[in-house]
Amino acid sequence: MKFEGTVQIATARDKAWAFLMDPDEVGSCGPGVESIDVIDETHFKAKAKVGVGFIKAHFSINMEMTDLDKPNHATVKAHGQAPGSAVDAIARMDLRDGDAAGTTTMDWSADVNISGTLASVGARMIEGTAHKMIDQTFECIKAKLEVA
Repeated sequence: MKFEGTVQIATARDKAWAFLMDPDEVGSCGPGVESIDVIDETHFKAKAKVGVGFIKAHFSINMEMTDLDKPNHATVKAHGQAPGSAVDAIARMDLRDGDAAGTTTMDWSADVNISGTLASVGARMIEGTAHKMIDQTFECIKAKLEVA
């Protein structure tokens, strides 16, 4: 599955970059994220509970930040496993100055592959859940970054 979008954030690009590169900060905005374990500057692990329809799964996820070009671009590669299911994802973000002074525009995309029990639920249900989780994540990020 492919997802993409553009998010306008009412904060300076350097501040947005610092927040988005902090696994604890971003993790606090991820629906279902139970814990973040920072391994080093580019590697971290997360535990998350994800529900799609009537199926709930606890994922252990290994993530790596790559292609870092501060404060412009980053890629995150993730591999997660839960009993009977797995997920692989590559997410990319590009930050640029927004139209108004002191704002940031983030263009993002994600390629996600889910296998196992969760995949058997069907792409429509998974996509709907994923869009809801993405929206919640960006609402939280904006709320934390746009505080006066």
